[in-house]
Amino acid sequence: MNANIIIKTLESFATPERKKTNEWFFKTGKGEYSEFDKFIGVRVPQTRQVAKQYFKTIDLKEIDKLISHPVHEVRHCGLIMLVNQYQAGNQEAVFGYYIGNIQAVNNWDLVDTTTPQIVGDYLHQHPEKLPLLFNFAHSDDLWERRIAIVATWAFIKKNEFSTTLKISKLLLTDKQDLIHKAVGWMLREVYKKAPDVCKTFLQKNYTQLPRTTLRYAIEHMEEAERLNYLKGNF
Repeated sequence: MNANIIIKTLESFATPERKKTNEWFFKTGKGEYSEFDKFIGVRVPQTRQVAKQYFKTIDLKEIDKLISHPVHEVRHCGLIMLVNQYQAGNQEAVFGYYIGNIQAVNNWDLVDTTTPQIVGDYLHQHPEKLPLLFNFAHSDDLWERRIAIVATWAFIKKNEFSTTLKISKLLLTDKQDLIHKAVGWMLREVYKKAPDVCKTFLQKNYTQLPRTTLRYAIEHMEEAERLNYLKGNF
Protein backbone atom coordinates (compact mmCIF):
# COMPACT_ATOMS: atom_id res chain seq x y z
CA MET A 1 0.00 0.00 0.00
CA ASN A 2 1.29 3.42 -1.01
CA ALA A 3 1.18 6.17 1.62
CA ASN A 4 -0.02 8.68 -0.97
CA ILE A 5 -3.26 6.74 -1.40
CA ILE A 6 -3.89 6.96 2.33
CA ILE A 7 -3.13 10.68 2.37
CA LYS A 8 -5.55 11.29 -0.51
CA THR A 9 -8.22 9.23 1.25
CA LEU A 10 -7.83 11.35 4.37
CA GLU A 11 -7.98 14.54 2.31
CA SER A 12 -11.30 13.39 0.85
CA PHE A 13 -12.80 13.54 4.36
CA ALA A 14 -11.44 17.00 5.17
CA THR A 15 -13.76 19.99 5.56
CA PRO A 16 -12.98 23.68 6.17
CA GLU A 17 -15.33 23.73 9.16
CA ARG A 18 -13.57 20.84 10.85
CA LYS A 19 -10.19 22.38 10.06
CA LYS A 20 -11.15 25.48 12.04
CA THR A 21 -12.45 23.35 14.91
CA ASN A 22 -9.27 21.27 15.06
CA GLU A 23 -7.06 24.35 14.94
CA TRP A 24 -8.98 25.86 17.86
CA PHE A 25 -9.20 22.65 19.87
CA PHE A 26 -5.51 21.83 19.53
CA LYS A 27 -4.31 25.35 20.39
CA THR A 28 -2.53 26.42 17.21
CA GLY A 29 -2.31 30.10 18.16
CA LYS A 30 0.98 31.93 18.48
CA GLY A 31 2.93 30.61 21.45
CA GLU A 32 0.54 27.70 22.02
CA TYR A 33 1.64 24.06 22.06
CA SER A 34 0.41 23.30 18.51
CA GLU A 35 1.51 26.57 16.96
CA PHE A 36 3.45 24.82 14.19
CA ASP A 37 1.10 21.88 13.64
CA LYS A 38 -1.03 21.73 10.50
CA PHE A 39 -4.60 20.43 10.27
CA ILE A 40 -6.74 19.68 7.23
CA GLY A 41 -10.03 19.00 9.04
CA VAL A 42 -10.59 15.25 9.42
CA ARG A 43 -12.58 13.79 12.32
CA VAL A 44 -10.99 11.12 14.50
CA PRO A 45 -13.55 8.39 13.60
CA GLN A 46 -12.74 8.95 9.94
CA THR A 47 -9.02 8.76 10.65
CA ARG A 48 -9.57 5.48 12.48
CA GLN A 49 -11.68 4.19 9.61
CA VAL A 50 -8.88 4.84 7.11
CA ALA A 51 -6.30 3.25 9.42
CA LYS A 52 -8.45 0.14 9.83
CA GLN A 53 -8.97 -0.09 6.08
CA TYR A 54 -5.29 -0.05 5.16
CA PHE A 55 -3.15 -1.19 8.10
CA LYS A 56 -2.89 -4.81 6.93
CA THR A 57 -1.42 -3.87 3.57
CA ILE A 58 1.07 -1.13 4.51
CA ASP A 59 4.65 -1.71 5.59
CA LEU A 60 6.75 0.34 7.99
CA LYS A 61 8.62 2.05 5.15
CA GLU A 62 5.35 3.58 3.93
CA ILE A 63 4.23 4.35 7.48
CA ASP A 64 7.43 6.43 7.71
CA LYS A 65 5.90 8.79 5.16
CA LEU A 66 2.75 9.14 7.24
CA ILE A 67 4.23 9.73 10.68
CA SER A 68 6.75 12.24 9.32
CA HIS A 69 4.07 14.16 7.42
CA PRO A 70 3.45 17.82 8.40
CA VAL A 71 -0.33 17.27 8.63
CA HIS A 72 -1.54 16.19 12.06
CA GLU A 73 -4.32 13.89 10.87
CA VAL A 74 -1.92 12.06 8.55
CA ARG A 75 0.53 11.45 11.39
CA HIS A 76 -2.33 10.31 13.60
CA CYS A 77 -3.50 7.83 10.98
CA GLY A 78 0.00 6.36 10.68
CA LEU A 79 0.29 5.97 14.43
CA ILE A 80 -3.14 4.34 14.72
CA MET A 81 -2.02 1.90 12.02
CA LEU A 82 0.89 1.00 14.27
CA VAL A 83 -1.54 0.25 17.10
CA ASN A 84 -3.56 -1.94 14.75
CA GLN A 85 -0.46 -3.79 13.59
CA TYR A 86 0.76 -4.23 17.16
CA GLN A 87 -2.56 -5.67 18.26
CA ALA A 88 -2.57 -7.95 15.21
CA GLY A 89 0.55 -9.63 16.57
CA ASN A 90 3.54 -7.70 15.22
CA GLN A 91 4.50 -6.53 18.70
CA GLU A 92 8.30 -6.64 18.74
CA ALA A 93 8.77 -4.85 15.43
CA VAL A 94 6.11 -2.22 16.08
CA PHE A 95 7.36 -1.42 19.58
CA GLY A 96 10.92 -0.98 18.33
CA TYR A 97 9.75 1.16 15.43
CA TYR A 98 7.54 3.31 17.68
CA ILE A 99 10.35 3.99 20.15
CA GLY A 100 12.77 4.67 17.31
CA ASN A 101 10.38 7.27 15.89
CA ILE A 102 9.15 8.72 19.17
CA GLN A 103 9.64 12.27 17.88
CA ALA A 104 6.59 11.74 15.65
CA VAL A 105 4.37 11.31 18.72
CA ASN A 106 4.26 15.04 19.26
CA ASN A 107 0.84 16.06 20.48
CA TRP A 108 -1.36 14.95 23.36
CA ASP A 109 -3.88 13.03 21.26
CA LEU A 110 -1.11 11.19 19.42
CA VAL A 111 0.27 10.14 22.79
CA ASP A 112 -3.02 9.26 24.42
CA THR A 113 -4.44 7.12 21.60
CA THR A 114 -1.31 5.07 20.90
CA THR A 115 1.09 4.99 23.85
CA PRO A 116 -0.90 2.79 26.28
CA GLN A 117 -1.64 0.26 23.54
CA ILE A 118 1.96 -0.03 22.33
CA VAL A 119 4.47 1.21 24.90
CA GLY A 120 2.39 0.43 27.97
CA ASP A 121 1.34 -3.02 26.84
CA TYR A 122 4.82 -4.00 25.69
CA LEU A 123 6.56 -2.84 28.86
CA HIS A 124 3.98 -4.59 30.99
CA GLN A 125 5.01 -7.79 29.23
CA HIS A 126 8.73 -6.92 29.40
CA PRO A 127 9.33 -5.36 32.84
CA GLU A 128 13.10 -5.55 32.36
CA LYS A 129 12.70 -2.67 29.90
CA LEU A 130 10.67 -0.51 32.28
CA PRO A 131 13.56 1.95 32.90
CA LEU A 132 12.66 3.39 29.50
CA LEU A 133 9.56 5.00 31.02
CA PHE A 134 11.58 6.60 33.79
CA ASN A 135 14.00 7.98 31.21
CA PHE A 136 11.04 9.53 29.42
CA ALA A 137 9.77 10.96 32.72
CA HIS A 138 13.07 12.83 33.10
CA SER A 139 13.11 14.04 29.48
CA ASP A 140 13.19 17.71 28.52
CA ASP A 141 10.59 16.89 25.87
CA LEU A 142 6.98 17.52 26.94
CA TRP A 143 5.57 14.68 24.88
CA GLU A 144 8.05 12.11 26.16
CA ARG A 145 7.08 13.02 29.71
CA ARG A 146 3.42 12.61 28.81
CA ILE A 147 4.23 9.25 27.21
CA ALA A 148 5.86 8.18 30.49
CA ILE A 149 2.72 8.66 32.55
CA VAL A 150 0.03 7.78 29.99
CA ALA A 151 1.77 4.50 29.12
CA THR A 152 1.06 3.33 32.66
CA TRP A 153 -2.65 3.12 31.86
CA ALA A 154 -1.87 -0.37 30.55
CA PHE A 155 -0.56 -1.29 34.02
CA ILE A 156 -3.58 0.21 35.77
CA LYS A 157 -5.90 -1.92 33.65
CA LYS A 158 -4.04 -4.95 35.02
CA ASN A 159 -4.51 -3.69 38.61
CA GLU A 160 -0.84 -2.77 38.92
CA PHE A 161 -0.44 0.74 40.30
CA SER A 162 3.12 1.13 41.55
CA THR A 163 4.59 2.30 38.24
CA THR A 164 1.88 4.93 37.84
CA LEU A 165 2.47 6.22 41.36
CA LYS A 166 6.25 6.36 40.95
CA ILE A 167 6.08 8.29 37.69
CA SER A 168 3.32 10.53 39.04
CA LYS A 169 5.62 11.39 41.95
CA LEU A 170 8.43 12.31 39.54
CA LEU A 171 6.14 14.60 37.55
CA LEU A 172 4.42 16.46 40.40
CA THR A 173 6.77 19.42 40.04
CA ASP A 174 6.44 19.59 36.25
CA LYS A 175 5.62 23.07 34.95
CA GLN A 176 3.42 22.02 32.04
CA ASP A 177 -0.37 21.95 32.38
CA LEU A 178 -0.58 19.06 29.91
CA ILE A 179 1.48 16.99 32.34
CA HIS A 180 -0.63 18.08 35.33
CA LYS A 181 -3.72 16.88 33.45
CA ALA A 182 -2.15 13.59 32.38
CA VAL A 183 -0.98 12.76 35.91
CA GLY A 184 -4.39 13.62 37.33
CA TRP A 185 -6.07 11.50 34.68
CA MET A 186 -3.95 8.45 35.52
CA LEU A 187 -4.51 8.94 39.24
CA ARG A 188 -8.24 9.06 38.52
CA GLU A 189 -7.91 5.75 36.69
CA VAL A 190 -6.16 4.33 39.77
CA TYR A 191 -9.01 5.67 41.91
CA LYS A 192 -11.55 3.78 39.79
CA LYS A 193 -9.72 0.52 40.48
CA ALA A 194 -8.38 1.11 44.00
CA PRO A 195 -9.73 4.23 45.72
CA ASP A 196 -7.65 3.79 48.87
CA VAL A 197 -4.42 3.53 46.88
CA CYS A 198 -5.18 6.82 45.15
CA LYS A 199 -6.26 8.53 48.36
CA THR A 200 -3.07 7.50 50.16
CA PHE A 201 -0.97 8.95 47.35
CA LEU A 202 -2.93 12.21 47.34
CA GLN A 203 -2.64 12.60 51.09
CA LYS A 204 1.10 11.87 51.19
CA ASN A 205 1.84 14.28 48.35
CA TYR A 206 -0.86 16.88 48.91
CA THR A 207 1.46 19.86 49.33
CA GLN A 208 3.15 19.14 45.99
CA LEU A 209 0.03 18.42 43.96
CA PRO A 210 -0.79 20.95 41.23
CA ARG A 211 -4.44 21.96 41.59
CA THR A 212 -5.24 20.68 38.11
CA THR A 213 -3.81 17.27 38.98
CA LEU A 214 -5.82 17.15 42.18
CA ARG A 215 -9.06 18.16 40.49
CA TYR A 216 -8.66 15.51 37.81
CA ALA A 217 -7.74 12.81 40.34
CA ILE A 218 -10.74 13.36 42.64
CA GLU A 219 -13.36 13.78 39.93
CA HIS A 220 -15.18 10.54 40.79
CA MET A 221 -15.30 11.05 44.54
CA GLU A 222 -18.58 11.81 46.27
CA GLU A 223 -19.18 15.55 46.38
CA ALA A 224 -18.57 16.02 50.11
CA GLU A 225 -15.33 14.05 50.04
CA ARG A 226 -14.18 15.83 46.90
CA LEU A 227 -14.68 19.22 48.55
CA ASN A 228 -12.73 18.05 51.59
CA TYR A 229 -9.80 17.01 49.42
CA LEU A 230 -9.83 20.39 47.70
CA LYS A 231 -9.50 21.97 51.16
CA GLY A 232 -6.90 19.48 52.36
CA ASN A 233 -9.24 17.94 54.92
CA PHE A 234 -8.77 14.18 54.91
